Order: sequence, then structure tokens, then C-alpha cells
Amino acid sequence: MKHIILLSVFLHLVSWAATSSPIQQDFMQCMSTQFSAYTKSFEIIFTPDSSLYTYIFQSTVQNPRYLNATTSKPLLIITPFHESEIQAAVVCSKKHDLQIRVRSGGHDYEGLSYLCKTPFIIIDLINMRSIEINVEDEVAWAQSGATLGELYYAIAKKSSVHGFPAGLCPTVGIGGHFSGGGFGTLLRKYGLAADQVVDAYLVDVNGRILDRKAMGEDLFWAIRGGGGASFGIILSWKIKLVRVPETVTGFTVSKTVENGATELVHRWQYIASKLHEDLFIRILILHVGTGDKKAIKASFNSLFLGKIDRLIPLMNEIFPELGLRAEDCSEMSWVESTIYFAGFPKGSPLEVLLDKRQLYKSFFKAKSDFVAEPIPIYALEGIWDRLVEEEIAIMMMDPFGGKMDEISDSEVPFPHRNGVLYNIQYMVKWEVIGVKATNRHVHWIRSLYKYMAPYVSRSPRGAYVNYRDLDLGTNNLENTSYFEAATWGLRYFKGNFKRLAEVKSRVDPGNFFRNEQSIPPVPTSGKRKYK
Repeated sequence: MKHIILLSVFLHLVSWAATSSPIQQDFMQCMSTQFSAYTKSFEIIFTPDSSLYTYIFQSTVQNPRYLNATTSKPLLIITPFHESEIQAAVVCSKKHDLQIRVRSGGHDYEGLSYLCKTPFIIIDLINMRSIEINVEDEVAWAQSGATLGELYYAIAKKSSVHGFPAGLCPTVGIGGHFSGGGFGTLLRKYGLAADQVVDAYLVDVNGRILDRKAMGEDLFWAIRGGGGASFGIILSWKIKLVRVPETVTGFTVSKTVENGATELVHRWQYIASKLHEDLFIRILILHVGTGDKKAIKASFNSLFLGKIDRLIPLMNEIFPELGLRAEDCSEMSWVESTIYFAGFPKGSPLEVLLDKRQLYKSFFKAKSDFVAEPIPIYALEGIWDRLVEEEIAIMMMDPFGGKMDEISDSEVPFPHRNGVLYNIQYMVKWEVIGVKATNRHVHWIRSLYKYMAPYVSRSPRGAYVNYRDLDLGTNNLENTSYFEAATWGLRYFKGNFKRLAEVKSRVDPGNFFRNEQSIPPVPTSGKRKYK
């Protein structure tokens, strides 16, 4: 059998060599040596000559602004089925000085999971999506290529009283989401997705597969919120499932400025992080209408871990200004709430969670902030004035408090805990293709971000690594400086940044796993090379 495999690989190499570059040929030869005993053929490797290359490259890209004639393309795309194929790709990439980009869902806001300025390959985890649910032990193993929607669906098929505290968009890959922290509607009850990770398998810089015990507690700490791409390739995660009621309640109440939206948003800031931990009320702010009829609308979007008859008295006591009525609410199962928050039409089947196509795909730029003190009304009005300048501009405000106040800032690398009232995500979207249009919209969101500086966290001004923002600073890929990286690293990780860099120095001192915002090693007296 091994001789047949080697013959298949050899014939593939011969037929491809005429049109491939020397570095591609060398890489393929290395791969054939490394994993010939495990693979049936080279069907997992796609070259630029492959008819499926472009389709696979673009298939999960969620921000099409990066798909243009100047976009750098990978020398090869690898879609592994087996962990050994990833091990081989790491060994061969290091041997031939190629960078690796690892993609699980393609939601990296700045495209770092599939773009690179130097010769690189993509390891696309699209085929590594296995999920195993153990209801009795209340745990699950999920491979990094699985999406949040697939995870929620798998849990629901096994239990009506279990869930998981992760994000709202079902097409997000869990590999990137968990490694950056990950939060959603259950964060006030259970914290982050990363807080519920109890083990993981990772391919390190030497191609070894390590579990929690083998990698050690420092590296295990780092990958739960510090960004896994800086330290290796995470194959799978073991997570704790959390308990949810059989019936939960969702509601969305929308108000315009004319109907008191400004006052309600202002009031929400004082109470949202102090509510009962079963109650999560986020706000989506956008403008509606066109021309002279533009108006700001604030939608109060909520999940309550209980039934309507318990929710209404609670809301009347703590947030009567919203005027919530029973008819505004819908009771549902927890998994149905994930469909509700994802924006699918009411009554959609659970199988929509398995659809990898995003509902609304467009060009966009995003930024983030954390708020520690309520923003005054006059400043909110200044935000509204700026939002109406764009056709599609959104602010999403997610309340913290509850469990988030109880977990130490250093428990995992995500440090934005006690004292944070809420997170803001700013996003601008556009449809017109071209540099001029892109520059105009990007300038607008940068201007809004500058306006917000007096009203958000300071020293440093915080940001969320899963809302990647290269405006905060970038690494020099050839000679990454720890001190230069601190300009963005302290914003994402605050005091945890130094510890992340120290872990990086021990597990990847040559900085093989790197990108424009990867964790650098701490400075050393001499230049170190990876081995």
C-alpha cells in the first residue's frame, strides 16, 4: 500500500513540476516524504493551477474588500483531513522558509488568516470539523474547523438543557473565536468561551502534537485568549458545557431618537452590567431611512434565561423606562435563541446553523472599545450626528458585569473584566468597489473612533483581539520588535501582554508563527533562529 501511495505522489509531482516554481516543488517533495504513510493522494493540496484553487481561497472570506488584483495569493492551499498532514505542513514550511496562515472560519476582520506579504501557504481547516458531545460528563471535543453554528447544533441534538457561552454569528470558526476569548449572550452568566476550555491539542513549531499536560500551563493559558496563531496550530478544544433552562426568552424593542432612544441608551449604561446575571440586554444602533429622512434607531436585543412571567416583573423593577410588554417577548429553547440572535427569520429550522454562507456579506471596516463610565447624553448625540453620515454604519454595545466581574483579569489573556460596563463594536459597510470608496469609509470610522477617545477606557485604550484592527499598529514581519508590538498588544491584553511574550519566547523563540499582529518573543541580546 505504501508503494502505491508513493507512486501516486511521484506521478502527481511529475505532472505538476512543469508549471510550478522551485519552492513549490521543494515543498511538495517535502510533504510527500513527511506524510506519505498517512495520505491516499495529494488531493488535499491545491496549487494555483487547480480548478478549485480560487474557489477554496475565496469560499470562507467574510470581508471581500481584500479580494482584489493586488491581494497576495498563497503558493498552496492545504485542506487537511488528518493531524499528521498539519504536522507535515509545519515541518516543511519551516524547512523552506514559508509562512503559514491558518483559517478556521475566515472571519478575521483584517484578513490575517489568509493574507501574507511574504511567500506563504494556507492551512484551511474546513475538513476538520468533528464534534463529540458527552452529556453525562458535560464536556465536548470540537475540532478547530467547526463553526459556532455546528457546535450549537451538535449540543442541541444531544441535550435541551446544555449550551455554550460563545458568539452570535454561526459561521465563525471556533479555532479563532476560542483563542481570542469569545463572548456572546451568555457572558454575564458564564463568562467567555475561553473560560470554559479545559484541554486542547496543538501542533507546535517542531511539528509535535501537545495536549494540556504536554504543553504546560503557561502555553495552555496563552492560547485561551492570546490568539492561537502566535503559538502553533490548535487542532481541537475540550470545553465544558453549561446549563441552560429548557425555556428562555428573547425580545427586541426598538426606539428612534424621537421616541426617546437617546435617554434609554443613556439609562441602559447605568444598569446593564448590574442586572441579574440571567439577563443580557445588548443594544444595536444604526440609522434608518435616506436623504432628509434619516433617523437613528436603537434596538434593545435581549436574552433572558427564564420565562416571560419572571422576566416582566424583573424589567418593570429595574428598567421600567423601556416599557417592555409580554407581547414583545418570545419564549424559545436556548438553541432557538442562537438562531434568533443570528438574524434568521422566525421559524427557521435548526439546520440553518449548519449553513456556512453568511447572511449579510459586504465590504467592511470595524473597530472596538471598552467603556468604564457612562457616556454623557451630549456625547451620544454627537455619535448619532456621525452615524447618519454613512449609509450602513452600526454600533453594537454588549453589557458585561455578572460573571465577568468575578473572574480575574489574568485568569486568561483576555483582561477586560471587572469595571468594564460594556464593549462597543463599530462597523461601517459599503457596496461600491474601489480604492476611493474604501478610503472614504475607512476615514469615516477612524474619525468616529477619534471622537470617542474621551469617553472610553484609557491607559491603555482597550480593544478586543477578535475584532482585529491593524490601525492600532503592526509588526515588522522580518524583525518583529516586542516594544513596537506593545503599541497594539497592550490594548488587546493590557498587563497580560508581557506574559504572552514570555510564553512565546519559550515555545517559539525564532518567531516562526507570526503575522502583522502576532505575539513577539521578548527581547534577547542575540538574534535567535528557529531550529
